[in-house]
Amino acid sequence: MQIQGVLSSAPRATLAPSRSMRATFVREVAAAGLPSGPGPRDPVTEADLAALPEPAQRLLRFMAVPGHPRTWSFHARWTGTFRRRPTEAWMPLEAWQYDTSLEVARIFHMRVRLAGLVPIRVRDTYVRGCGRMLGRVFDAVSIVDVSNERMDTGELVTYLNDCVLLAPSMLLGPQTTWTPVDGGAFDVAFMDRARTVRARVFVDERGAVTDFSTMDRYASDPAAPEEMVQARWSTPVRGWTTHEGRPIPTGCDAVWHFPSGDFTYGRFDLSEIELDVPPGAPPAS
Repeated sequence: MQIQGVLSSAPRATLAPSRSMRATFVREVAAAGLPSGPGPRDPVTEADLAALPEPAQRLLRFMAVPGHPRTWSFHARWTGTFRRRPTEAWMPLEAWQYDTSLEVARIFHMRVRLAGLVPIRVRDTYVRGCGRMLGRVFDAVSIVDVSNERMDTGELVTYLNDCVLLAPSMLLGPQTTWTPVDGGAFDVAFMDRARTVRARVFVDERGAVTDFSTMDRYASDPAAPEEMVQARWSTPVRGWTTHEGRPIPTGCDAVWHFPSGDFTYGRFDLSEIELDVPPGAPPAS
């Protein structure tokens, strides 16, 4: 399904959709060897939610989870803007991602044009417990290639973020621990391959997520770019819409909360999403 994203305060120059990027994304997802599904088809019941904190129950009801089978995968396409430093101009972006819960995995491709000219392709992946960030100019010359334990943790908590915002029923299982905080928030911990990541989720009176916050990511503070630091990362949600009876976020920001100050580096508008798709299937659009 296609969804119109809401406008943000960032400049709204756009990239035309790239058929070559889409084809590369589909090919690499298919090559990852992920389970083809489908997942369990039994509908989620109110009894499945009974032990969760009330704000988490509210979220799952808002997202129309009870009465439907658990989502087991999704494709999503994003547009928006991105920058690497607070002093850098915003660059339009296009991104595709595939997440699956049958074997916890996340494959995210993003492209931007540096200075409006130089094409850069970034891949953020979490497959079989291993996280990696790969950035290449012209999708040929590597300018960043990072894979280590910090990246494993960071990519896994980003998967957790994806599920909370787009398909929270993917978290219903023994690998997830839900902890009450107050009437407007709950903590969630998610484990994969003996690695546990944690976040706090904030919801409004409807159950719609307003923000997601975690300390399980690492980045370079612009005030001290030579060093990677553990810093709070959040994704405040800018709005919600409904498609075919299921609420979907229209857009969110990506924000680092560094000692030197907050830095919004990405503004993402959700353009398309398709649930319960095998890894080799091309997106519907």
